[in-house]
Order: sequence, then structure tokens, then C-alpha cells
Amino acid sequence: MAKKDIIMMSQKELKRLYVIHKVLDKKLKQIEAADILNLSDRQIRRIIRKVHKEGDCGIIHKSRSKVSNRAIPKKIRDEVIKLYKDRYKGFGPTFATEKLFEIDKIKISDETLRSWLIKEGEYKIRRKHRKHRQWRERKHHFGEMIQMDGSHHNWLEKRGPNLVLMGYIDDATNNVFAHFNNYEGTFPAMDSFKRYIKCYNTPQSIYLDKHTTYRSTRKLTIEEELQGLIKPMSQFERALNELEVEIIYANSPQAKGRIERLFKTFQDRLIKEMRLANVSSKEKANLFLKDYLLIYNKRFSVVSVKETNLHREVPKEIDLDSIFSIKTKRVLRNDFTIIYKRQLYQIIDIPVSKIVKAVIIEERINGKIYITYNNLKLKYRKIETRPLKAKELPKPRKIYIPPKDHPWRRFKVGYNR
Repeated sequence: MAKKDIIMMSQKELKRLYVIHKVLDKKLKQIEAADILNLSDRQIRRIIRKVHKEGDCGIIHKSRSKVSNRAIPKKIRDEVIKLYKDRYKGFGPTFATEKLFEIDKIKISDETLRSWLIKEGEYKIRRKHRKHRQWRERKHHFGEMIQMDGSHHNWLEKRGPNLVLMGYIDDATNNVFAHFNNYEGTFPAMDSFKRYIKCYNTPQSIYLDKHTTYRSTRKLTIEEELQGLIKPMSQFERALNELEVEIIYANSPQAKGRIERLFKTFQDRLIKEMRLANVSSKEKANLFLKDYLLIYNKRFSVVSVKETNLHREVPKEIDLDSIFSIKTKRVLRNDFTIIYKRQLYQIIDIPVSKIVKAVIIEERINGKIYITYNNLKLKYRKIETRPLKAKELPKPRKIYIPPKDHPWRRFKVGYNR
């Protein structure tokens, strides 16, 4: 028995063949078949001629099982997969296609690369399930509000020390500023905000979380209560208060979602960019970041609703170094000395005409110490060695000798009351 060819058809082709047979059997008109199959009557006539000539195989499209004329050659596909495994391991499809075009001059779509990576087992589809939150409208002006936070992450991927990225993003324009520091604390926050001011001037308000660096958790002292203070301020709060920058605290990470999403993007893209550039130190990371942000802001920033820039210029008479310092009040001793961090300092030029009871110690970002009274800098010297107290000899211990009539003396062995 001769073997017959097996024709594999899709449901769509089987439906078309069924309707065409009805037309051939004079049970349907061509115009009716065109309406059923959602084709033109001209296309129906072409299909009928093919079925007449080739039989039922005429219903099958001629390009089936053939490589598309627009298909990317296998040689290029293999090269892309090899480059991804060797150089772009862990990159997302979108970011990887950008780098392939930028560095290797290979242009493919991100969806094409995604399908290739899924087949190779190099990428998995991640579905996001997000809790619905109320949408908040952007601010209308550049500098009206910025969001700030610190991101702890393995930014250099063990090529260098662990760093913290202090990030700033404008709420109206998505304009980004960032700087790497060794840790998230008062000095890094002050240093990064000072750098922001030098770059863009002073914003109207800042939106941040309730980290102890930004919001004090201690209780008011009696002296502060007498002064009428409502709540204690951290050093960072005090500095921003002096610059008249309004502080807005977020009650959840989602409330400041713009800066959180920025960190998520940077933890994907920035890390891999620095890997390609072989960045291995904090200094190199900050130099790289400076150029990277110019490109990033040009690409991803948006135009604000209103053109007015609300960043305020810092007056020349304001000393930013003094504002962004840790200020501590110390009571002056009778010998014009003070103690700060277990170190003794001698004040040299106390104003004679004034009764000075206390001074302010300013510890600057660069590590220098300044002592001021009513914003007047005082001269001082550091006392390296403190006088030692004379050691007192221990007093000799007196031996107690009980009197003759003491009960201890009267006690005898075998005595019964």
C-alpha cells in the first residue's frame, strides 16, 4: 500500500479549506465566502485557483517552514549570545541591546534578544505584582521639591570598598544628582547636599525618610523646653533650617517612589556601566558618575509644567562650610578651657568686655575644628598633655584591738549561759 502524504494544517487553514470546498460545490457564493473568512472576493478567487491547481495543499501558505527574508543570520545570533555570556552577563535585554549597539555596533531589538536569551536559559520573565497606591501629581517647578535618600549596595562588585550612593531627584523634572560616600551619616548627607547646592543652588523643600541622620529621635532637654522648642533637631535638620529649606518626611518608601525607582535603575544600569569601565575606587566612581549623570539627565529628564526655576542662589555672606558642620555647645571653664571629644582646648582671645559662659564648637566636613562665640571665630590651642594628678599614698590600715571587757575577750571555750 502506497504511503500518502500527510498534510498538516492549522485550524485557520482548515476553516478556509472547508469554506472553499462549499464554494466549489456551488453551495456558497464567492462574495459570501469572502464575508465569512473576512477576505476580499479577489483573494477568494486566487485561493480557489490554487486549490483547483494544487489540490488541498494550495490552501497552505508558500512561506511555511522557510526562513524569513528579514531573519537575522545565525552567525550574528551566535555572536550576540557569546558576547552576552562573556561581557554582558546579568544585563537586562533592553540595556544589553543598547550596549551591543554602542560598543559592538550590533543593532537588534530588545524583544529579539529577550527571545534568544529565554531559549538559552539566560533570562527569565519576571512578573511584578504591585500594591495599588494613590497617584500624586508632580510638582510644577524645577527646584520646588527634591527627593533624597541613601542607597546601600555592592556598587563596585568587590572591586573596591563598600559605598553608599547619596541620591537626589527633582520631583518636577526627574533631574538627578548623586555622589558616592563611605557610609550614610551626618557628614555624607551634609557633603552631598552642599555639592547639590553648588551645582543647582538651594531648593525650596526636600522629601526624605525618617532615618536618624535626617530626623532626631532624642527627647528635649529642660533647657530646650524652656526655650520653647517643639522637637529636637538633628544636625542635618538644623543646617537645612538655617538655609530655610522645608523638610517633608515620608511615612513609607513608596511615598518617595521616584528616588526608590531611581536606585533600582542605578543598581541595574550604573553597576554594569562601572563594571565595563573597570571602576574600582570611590574617587574613580565619583568621576565616572559626574559624566554618566550628564548623559542620564539628557536622556531621561522631563520638562516641568512651569518654566520657572525655584532654586534660590546662596548669598555671598553665607558660609556654607559653617552651616554644614556639626555644632556643639560647650560651657567655658574658669580657666578658659573646654573639653570636646575627650580633648582639652585652651581659648586664647576671649573678649574681655563680655561675660562668656558658653561657646559653639564647629566640626567641619574636612575635619577642622572652629570655636565661635556669637559667630565670631575665637583663637585656641590644643592642649596635647594634661597635668597628671599626684598619686596619694594609701593610708595605713589601723588594726582594731578590742578592750579587755569586750564580749570577744570574755568568751571562753565551753562557756554555757
